[in-house]
Amino acid sequence: MFFITNRAFVEGNASAEMRKVAFELNNNEAGQSVYFCWRDDAKKAYVELGSDNFMKAMRKAATRQVLFYLHDSAQFPEEQVFPTAEKLQALFDEQDKNLVDVVPVIWPCDNGQSPMRDFHEDQIAAEASGVAFARALEKFLVWRESVKGGEAPCLKRLNVLAHSMGNRVLRQTLSCWANYHRKGQVPLLFRNVFMLAADVFNESLEPTRDGRYICHSARNVVVYHAADDRILGAGSVGHLGANSASRRLGHTGPEHQAMTPQNVYTVDCDDVNNKYDRPNGHTYFLADEKGEPGKVFLHMYDAVKKGRIQGHDERRGLIVDLNFRSC
Repeated sequence: MFFITNRAFVEGNASAEMRKVAFELNNNEAGQSVYFCWRDDAKKAYVELGSDNFMKAMRKAATRQVLFYLHDSAQFPEEQVFPTAEKLQALFDEQDKNLVDVVPVIWPCDNGQSPMRDFHEDQIAAEASGVAFARALEKFLVWRESVKGGEAPCLKRLNVLAHSMGNRVLRQTLSCWANYHRKGQVPLLFRNVFMLAADVFNESLEPTRDGRYICHSARNVVVYHAADDRILGAGSVGHLGANSASRRLGHTGPEHQAMTPQNVYTVDCDDVNNKYDRPNGHTYFLADEKGEPGKVFLHMYDAVKKGRIQGHDERRGLIVDLNFRSC
């Protein structure tokens, strides 16, 4: 499995092609170096490919699209991130074997003992990771347009699935990309951005907020939210050391739908989130207890496959009916 990370390695931050690496899990500093890697899924061993080898290997892969997976806070590579990515890959493969490569984007979560302190530290690490991953996006843009050696530009479509605090990483990455690399703008790079249980303020996608770059970067931005998501409830409106508070996008959906761009679609998952993740109702984009793909996953799959959002009102980027209440 391909993956990208700014997490520290035991071997140090001096990047080298084809070196064997291991995560330094006690170091949750958000590094400014970004590493393009391969995981041997059977051995759970990692090799740093380097960006050129990584891009070449992805170009040669039989899959038609790429899905970058930005994980939640308090997630370690082997304990949570890779198992979730493998489940996602298996679900997509069941629908269409050559549709997507799921590529985890791993940022440095804390491994301390205090949940509140971990949450606060992870917020800092998530935002600090934006600089490194902005550099990765610049490399992907060059890759997409490259015609070196007589090759045609790569036509693989890119998608993003950001879960919970992974949306904070996404927001900051695109803000850094715009401000440090692209003179205040970002190109249309992604086909779909799926914001699952987003742990960002619910005004984040409005034109004056940094989240606006998410909307600028994608054809479709789909916000999945649930009012009974226990993780995004009242306990996480504010955090240790916060000087402001607001409800979360993944808890309520956009605060002012009319103030979001036309390419933002909202899906109220309140009736199904606990079916796929009981009792927290927070990680509801995978399968049910029997391993059958959930309705949220199938909705994402349909968008990846077709490039259009099932069930939306053409006059406004708003989901009107997905028959979720039948679950």
